[in-house]
Amino acid sequence: MAAKAAGIDKKRKAPSASKEKSSGKAKKARVEEIPADEMDVDEEEFEDFSDSEDGGAKLDERPAKKGKTSGSNGKNFEKDASLTSRETHAKQKQLALERKAAKPLADEVQRTKKIWERLRIKSSVPKDERQKLVDELFTIITGRMRDFVLKHDAVRAVQTALKYSGSTQRKQIAKELQGAYAQLAESRYAKFLIGKLLVNNDDEIRDMIIPEFYGRVRKMINHPEASWILDDIYRTVATKEQKARLLREWYGPEFVIKEMANDTEVTADLKKILEAEPSKRGHITKSLFDMINTLVQKKMTGFTMLHDAMLQYFLNSTPGTEEFNEFSEIVKGDESGDLLKNLAFTKSGTRLTCLLLAYGSAKDRKHLLKAFKDTFQMMAGDQYAHLVILTAFDVIDDTKLTSKSIFPEILGEGGDAQVQNVLEAVHNPFARSTILYLLEGMSKSLFPAGQAYDVEVLNEVHEIRKNTSKKDPEARRQELVAAFSPQLISAVAATPRELTSSTFGCQFVADVMLSCEGDKSAALEAIAQCAEGAPTGVVEGADDVAPPVHISQTAFGSRMLKSLIQGGRFDKAAGKVILVEPPLNFSDTLYAVIKDHVLDWATGPGSFVIVGLVEANDFSDKEALKKVLKKNKSALEKAATEATAEQKAAKEAEEKDAKSKPNKKGAKKGEKPVGNMGSKILLKAL
Repeated sequence: MAAKAAGIDKKRKAPSASKEKSSGKAKKARVEEIPADEMDVDEEEFEDFSDSEDGGAKLDERPAKKGKTSGSNGKNFEKDASLTSRETHAKQKQLALERKAAKPLADEVQRTKKIWERLRIKSSVPKDERQKLVDELFTIITGRMRDFVLKHDAVRAVQTALKYSGSTQRKQIAKELQGAYAQLAESRYAKFLIGKLLVNNDDEIRDMIIPEFYGRVRKMINHPEASWILDDIYRTVATKEQKARLLREWYGPEFVIKEMANDTEVTADLKKILEAEPSKRGHITKSLFDMINTLVQKKMTGFTMLHDAMLQYFLNSTPGTEEFNEFSEIVKGDESGDLLKNLAFTKSGTRLTCLLLAYGSAKDRKHLLKAFKDTFQMMAGDQYAHLVILTAFDVIDDTKLTSKSIFPEILGEGGDAQVQNVLEAVHNPFARSTILYLLEGMSKSLFPAGQAYDVEVLNEVHEIRKNTSKKDPEARRQELVAAFSPQLISAVAATPRELTSSTFGCQFVADVMLSCEGDKSAALEAIAQCAEGAPTGVVEGADDVAPPVHISQTAFGSRMLKSLIQGGRFDKAAGKVILVEPPLNFSDTLYAVIKDHVLDWATGPGSFVIVGLVEANDFSDKEALKKVLKKNKSALEKAATEATAEQKAAKEAEEKDAKSKPNKKGAKKGEKPVGNMGSKILLKAL
């Protein structure tokens, strides 16, 4: 016990001594702050705790009235207590300037800053002076490019030089920076220089820069700065082969080494790679999955390269397997929804999202749809994202969920906002297909040759839904049409002139009137009112938003009116018009508006509208119309034999073209028909 007590006592003495020693140092520091002549302590009685071994200074050896302070750049310098605060700051500033001037290229950097300050506002510098400044700038930075681009304040000078440089000078800068592009991509400021070098799509510069990223993709895609410039290059300027080389590195380290061989076939198609080397499937898919999972967990989900990699993984996994389910959980596990929202706006990401919807259960589809809340309007007008909405229409059996989630966002919920949304959607090539897809299906007018990718994805989805969706496709379509018909019909009734002033608008009006469900009488009356007045060109009294010409003078307007008169769509297989139920009875509504100007219609560009009235079975005033036409048969004969204004303009253009290019081979010989075709048909009908 005695030994133990002694040990405890010994342990307690050490902290006591330490405390006493530190207390002495504190006293010594306080003494240094008080001038000696003001001290009322006897120097002989004052205990000196300084120790030569611990670096302390003897009291009588301390410098008088001097200490150390921190400069503006964090460096310590001797402070003279005799100086005022202003003088001290001036001394600090002077020291900072001296240190700055001592740095390499200090004078050159300072000069480039002054040049940049003059050049940054283009309009403020005359052209001759600007060229002199650019020449001086190139004189300074040439041969020192790498030193300048890694300085945050000097890289602006190089960017300015690029802005005003020619092709030769740009290539000079690019060559001087060769070997450093991977390093520049990781720089917070220099990465923008790479973008400026590539902005003009110079193939030679592109081929200097991109190969320097080979073998570094796995590192760069995880770097907070380099990842963005790497993905921008991959998305915008890289060739198909360069994209493949960059994406292959996601499949494992061995693909980095293989890319060093020029005779290696370059493909990023994972299916082909696995077919060639099936034994490496496990290693490749694990490497790819780990890369994908890392970026998703880091919330770095906006990269096109990531979306391409995710699609490759998904296409090469079998539904129902562990790897398929594990991958799906990554997507569904993103609670913020940012991953799905980013996926929807890229080509590969859209296809992946559509496939996830097609393969998913009812619960999965509801979860995916919920992630896009407040984004559907933007998606509807996007080149790729609108396909996600079309897929939702095609595969989700719960049509109430679909209509409540999507229609209020893309169409609005009533009032002027709804009308404006419809107008904007009608004149957007992608948003209009989002609306009209349920009315027209996969017609060529909605999906022209330029949108072949849309057709491929939708056909793929339709094949999958045979096994994953229970509801009949036609029943699903009709339920959705019934859900959004009131909004579309009311939009037509509210803005008929704006809609009938364009090709897209007239197509929309015809589709809504022929395919939607509900009371259309008000909308049909509003459409008929667009045809009032004499069809002689400019509409009298038209307001700013009304069409500049009469609806009868436009081919698309006349086609729309004739379609509504027919009351249905022409079926090629049946060889006749299939009438809608209930019938529109538009003939009587329109004739009441145009009957005072029937002859002008019959002999003008809108003559086929009158042909439609004569041929309509539900037109009650057909005999009265024929009587008017017979009475003016001579006018019809004249219109049928004389060249129309369009035919005269076309002939003059051909003659002018033949004179300007006499050696040009003309079209096949043969007389073109002359006269109003509609008037000719009316004469036969009479």
